[in-house]
Amino acid sequence: MSATVVPLPPTPSSETVDFLRRMASMVSGRNGEMLLRAAALIESLAQRAMSAERLFHEAQEESTRSTELRVATEIASDAMVSQIEALRAQLAEVTTAAAAERTAFDAERSKLLALMQDAESHIGKLTTELDSLRASVDNFNETVVSVPIEVLRLARTQFDYLSSGFARKGDVISQAMSEIGGFAIDQALTAKKPADKA
Repeated sequence: MSATVVPLPPTPSSETVDFLRRMASMVSGRNGEMLLRAAALIESLAQRAMSAERLFHEAQEESTRSTELRVATEIASDAMVSQIEALRAQLAEVTTAAAAERTAFDAERSKLLALMQDAESHIGKLTTELDSLRASVDNFNETVVSVPIEVLRLARTQFDYLSSGFARKGDVISQAMSEIGGFAIDQALTAKKPADKA
């Protein structure tokens, strides 16, 4: 609640004080003292009124500054509240996105782990099968001799020659054995041709 301050006019009070002092100089005794006291009291009250007026103006200016600061503070506070709300909304969005990414990552990780376990199982089976094949090849290599094709053809020719010689002598059993040997070499050469072409 503001009050209107009307400044005291300096002229009437000073005229009044001058008048009272002049009167006190003309009157003697107790009345003169009372007039001087009244003049001093009027001066004192005038000074107090002027000080009160000055203090009121200062207080009014301080109140205006305080009101302006309060309004500025309220505006800044409202802006801060808006920023905090915006940041909370952003944080909620980021948290939701991070949770979704984490879920997708966990799902992808589970798939990859399952694929890795499946691959490890498959590799284990293949390793066992490879070891088995190596053992079979090792066993096969122990019972098989590698012979050049030219040597086989030469042996085939020898069997033909032996078969002809046994036929001339009439040794049918030896002739049949020579033909069987030649036939076995023919089988080996026939089996080798498709592999050569491949």
